[in-house]
Amino acid sequence: MKTTRQFFVTLSGAALLARGEALAAGTPAGATAKPAWDAEYWAHKGVVNLYMYRKRATPPSPKVAALPVLLLVHGSSFSGRTTYDLRVPGQTGYSMMDRFASLGYDVWTMDHEGYGRSSRTDGNSDIASGVEDLKAAMEVVTRETGAQKAHFFGESSGAIRAAAFAAAAPDRVARLATSAFTYTGRDAPTLEDRAKNVEFFRTHNRRPATRELYRSIFTRDKPGTADPAVGDAIADAESKFGDSVPTGTYLDMVTKLPLVDPAKLTAPTLVARGEYDGISTEADLLDFFSNLASHDREYLVVPGAAHSLVLAYNRERFWYAVDAFLSPPARRDVLS
Repeated sequence: MKTTRQFFVTLSGAALLARGEALAAGTPAGATAKPAWDAEYWAHKGVVNLYMYRKRATPPSPKVAALPVLLLVHGSSFSGRTTYDLRVPGQTGYSMMDRFASLGYDVWTMDHEGYGRSSRTDGNSDIASGVEDLKAAMEVVTRETGAQKAHFFGESSGAIRAAAFAAAAPDRVARLATSAFTYTGRDAPTLEDRAKNVEFFRTHNRRPATRELYRSIFTRDKPGTADPAVGDAIADAESKFGDSVPTGTYLDMVTKLPLVDPAKLTAPTLVARGEYDGISTEADLLDFFSNLASHDREYLVVPGAAHSLVLAYNRERFWYAVDAFLSPPARRDVLS
C-alpha cells in the first residue's frame, strides 16, 4: 500500500498533467475537450440504496496513473447531478463535474437518502444521516479507485454534511472545500425567516419542492447574481423525482447549530461564501475559520455572488479557486 506522502505525489502529478493538456487544448471554462467518461453506481446504507454518479476525462485503467478523487456533496433542496452536472437549455458551462473532469479529477457525486434516485424512506435525511451516506459512498469510491482518501466539496447544507464527515472520518478526507457553510447561523436573515416554519419541519419529514422554491434560491439574496434560467432548469430536472424533498437539514439548521466543531477539522480546509449570501454570513464564517484545527486553510469571498456559487454567473471564478486549493504545490518545510 502506498504511503500518504506517495499517494499525494502521484495524484498531484496526474492532475497537473491532465490540467496542462486541457489548457493547452484551449478547453473553454466549464466544458471538457471531449465528452467525459461517466458511470453510475449504488452505495448501500443498510437497506437504503444510494445513487452515485462518476465522471472523468478518460476511462479508468490499471495502465493509467490514479487521479485525485473529488466527491461533490449536494445541499438541502436538490440532488447531486442537478447540482453539479446541470444542463441549462441554450447554455453551456454549468457542469462542475465536467469542469473538474477536464482538469484531471476523478469526480463523483451522490444523492442522499430521500433525494433524487436514492431510496425514499420515513427518515428526514438530516446531517447525521448524510454523514452515514458519505461513509457508504466512500466504500464504493475505495473499491472502484483504490483511494483511501478523497477531496470533498459541499455547498450549503452539503458543506455541513461534508465538514461533519471530515470531523467524523478524518482519515478519509484529503482536502475539504466548502461554500455557503453555516456555523452558528447568527444574524443570518434567511435562517431567521426559515425558523418561522420550525414546527412544520418538526412534524413533517418532507417539504414541498416547487418551481418557485428553485427560482427563489437565486433571487432571495441579490437578484442578478445568477441567470433566472437556472432555477427553471433545476425545477425541470427535479420534477422527475416528485414534488417534495426531506426536511432534515432545514430542521438542523434552525434548531441544532453549530453542527460542526472547527477544532475537529484537521484536513486542509477552504471556507468560501458569496458576497451577498444571506445564510452564510461573513462574521459567522470568520469565527469558524479562525478556530479550524488545520493551519492549511483559506478563506474566500466571491464578489458578485450570493448563496449558490456553483451555479452563479461568477461560478468560473469560484471553480478556479477550488482547483487551486485542491492542487497546490508540494509543501516545503525548513525542518523537513
